[in-house]
Amino acid sequence: MRHQTAIGAAALSVGLAVAMSVPATGATTRTAPAAPAQPDPRTVAASSADRLVAAKPAEFKKAPEEKIVRRGVTSGLNGLQHVSYDRTYDGLPVYGGDFVVTTNASGGVLSTSVAQTRKLDVSTTAEISAAQAAKTSRARVSKVESASKPQLKVMAEGSGRLVYETVVSGVQKKAPTKLHVFVDAKTGKVVQTWDEVQDAVADDQSYYHGTVDISTAATSMSDPQRPGVRCGGQNGSTYTGSDSAWGNGSGTNLETACVDAMLAVQKQWDMLDTWLGRDGINGNGGGFPMRVGLNQANAYWNGSYTNYGRNSSGTRQATGADVVAHENGHAVFSTTPGGAGGGNGNEKGGMNESAGDIFGALTEHYMNEPANLDPPDYLVGEEVDLVGQGPIRNMYNPGALGDPNCYSSSIPRTEVHAAAGPQNHWFYLLAEGSNPGNGKPNSPTCDGSTVNGIGIQKAGQIFMGGLNRKVSNWSHARARIETVNAALQQFPGSATECNAVKAAWSAVNVPAQSGEAGCGTQQNDFSISLSPGTGRTPAGGTATATVGTQTTGGSAQQVSLSATSSPSGPTATFSPGTVTTGQSSTMTVNVPAGTADGTYRLTVLAEGDSIERTATFTLTVGDGQQGTVFSDDFESGQGWTTNPDGTDTASAGAWERGTPQPTNWSGTNLQIAAAGGSADLVTGAAAGTGAGSYDLDGGVTSVRSPAISLPSGTLSLSFSWYLAHLNNSTTDDYLRVRVVGPNGSSTALSQSGAMADNGAAWQTATYDLSAYAGQTVRIVVDAADSGTASLVEAGIDNVLITSS
Repeated sequence: MRHQTAIGAAALSVGLAVAMSVPATGATTRTAPAAPAQPDPRTVAASSADRLVAAKPAEFKKAPEEKIVRRGVTSGLNGLQHVSYDRTYDGLPVYGGDFVVTTNASGGVLSTSVAQTRKLDVSTTAEISAAQAAKTSRARVSKVESASKPQLKVMAEGSGRLVYETVVSGVQKKAPTKLHVFVDAKTGKVVQTWDEVQDAVADDQSYYHGTVDISTAATSMSDPQRPGVRCGGQNGSTYTGSDSAWGNGSGTNLETACVDAMLAVQKQWDMLDTWLGRDGINGNGGGFPMRVGLNQANAYWNGSYTNYGRNSSGTRQATGADVVAHENGHAVFSTTPGGAGGGNGNEKGGMNESAGDIFGALTEHYMNEPANLDPPDYLVGEEVDLVGQGPIRNMYNPGALGDPNCYSSSIPRTEVHAAAGPQNHWFYLLAEGSNPGNGKPNSPTCDGSTVNGIGIQKAGQIFMGGLNRKVSNWSHARARIETVNAALQQFPGSATECNAVKAAWSAVNVPAQSGEAGCGTQQNDFSISLSPGTGRTPAGGTATATVGTQTTGGSAQQVSLSATSSPSGPTATFSPGTVTTGQSSTMTVNVPAGTADGTYRLTVLAEGDSIERTATFTLTVGDGQQGTVFSDDFESGQGWTTNPDGTDTASAGAWERGTPQPTNWSGTNLQIAAAGGSADLVTGAAAGTGAGSYDLDGGVTSVRSPAISLPSGTLSLSFSWYLAHLNNSTTDDYLRVRVVGPNGSSTALSQSGAMADNGAAWQTATYDLSAYAGQTVRIVVDAADSGTASLVEAGIDNVLITSS
């Protein structure tokens, strides 16, 4: 039986290999027609976002010296996708140059969140040495245990500042620290610091929840259903036992503390999934280890694991549900776009602390335990009684415990736990309102207004939507803009949620911001198409295409058209330049005399009232003496077929056309971005929770091109390729490209694995096809992990056949 999966013109699918089933002896084999492959929304979003970045460099403050690097795609509720980017400047990482592009499920760009305020223009030559920067950085920590090698970066501050970043681990004021220190590479002065360690305050028996049933392995406190989640002691080892019954219910028993911690993080994980649409703590199906037994009245997250101590009287462990969810909430904050570093003084740090409190409240409400256990509320740490004074923070009235209720210019200079007050207060007002009734506490507003709540689940969805748009320079003002965007885009057609977000921010003294969307913004949608999608002209000539638009949601809207060429040279005009969706326009591409021969990609941008869409026109500039016979950059489907002969054996990492998510193992790149555009042929585009999640495994995967009719004359094939592997590879692993004609085949490329780390890097191969002139051929690409299991990845891009 042959199993074929076509990578069709509209298909952008993940996991294209079709499974083979074996019928029972004597049974009649019945094969149901395969359902059409559905586009992966992440792939669609990445392609759309990449095209927008190419079309609007000014919006992203892109300088000529910069390269934009896509970091990943985070899925949100209702099909929203959040595509995050970093940038480099003259080869150096840019700290604070990140941004996020948000699309709907079909790839329409809804909004952008950009940290950088100006185009960079800065010298990258340091005037102090790395050793000087290291000494200055180490002096910021009283007891240094380790320090990283200083790394030169460009800080996106004004037109740019050249800095050294050093990460210093150790102890500061009796507390653990993992301090990022930024030293000006010109003056030698410290310009910014931030700490990865975020602390909560300077048939299983739990202490806080009675008898419970947590998910663990048979004899260890690790969760088989939630990768990365495990619990143990201070040495990092996971607790083990003779069976899966854990704890004795005592407040001083550390195994019991792990029962409480495991239950809380498992409920938080489920809440993130069912309420907020997030896949695991890290957003990519993974979580983090937990440690108990810290001999402090404290708990913290250090960037790698969470750690829990006990209360000041030593009678119970600091593993109440809201404390555990708070610390893992720091992990959520750190693994959403923009990370945990940067910001203005302590403002972002305070919002990080507030995020932990908000995730604690959300988890308690999701658990919804009765009054005799840990009922849902908006107090932080009340069950733990950490320092003998009850809760450590109050979200409905932060001032009751001495923290600010309202935002002011002093917040960036306020200690981070106190600086959590304004956003905590905002969240309570959004969820419950200022006078909620039903026994819930009233909440004083800073402007005397009355705020109506929308419920904690919707409030959590909007808060999470804001975090998915977070950038490094995060602030209350930026959060207001992005949570308004989240409300509009997650609840289209309803102004209630948007108005509530605005009212709650205003009630904590965060006023309306410049550029903030209006709550009446209608989320209409449309599509854009180009016919034809390619053209050819000599320098000095023109090419034309029809730009089609269609209303796909809501009402028709006005759309303005423009185009950007990469590389620069050709320009485009549109007649008319503005259309109402449903209408078309004629695009004329003008190629100035003297333009170099080659391939140019024009990104056509259609800007609507509340959404932006893009399409790509590929233009070949040349004198006609050399023609393109076949060209595929894999930005659209041209009919390549995976497993064409039904003989593939690979269990994972089958060839697919998609947007590759970069992966690496200890600094060795295994899967990299496409050689051009956003898509390529790749052995499993997804990244998963680790480098080995979707790599090629278990045998051979093959993919075949559509039939290509070759003319007479001199013919040449060229393509980009890479084969990446670790030192557990052997010569049994390979990448091969063959040309198959009616009378036989020949090998254009054969690359074998080896027992060495070989990082992914695009290379170009060429092959003389003249022997096949006048014939119809297909290109077949095979890749294999055929020896012992090893990490192997391969990619193909920019396939081109020319004649002369």
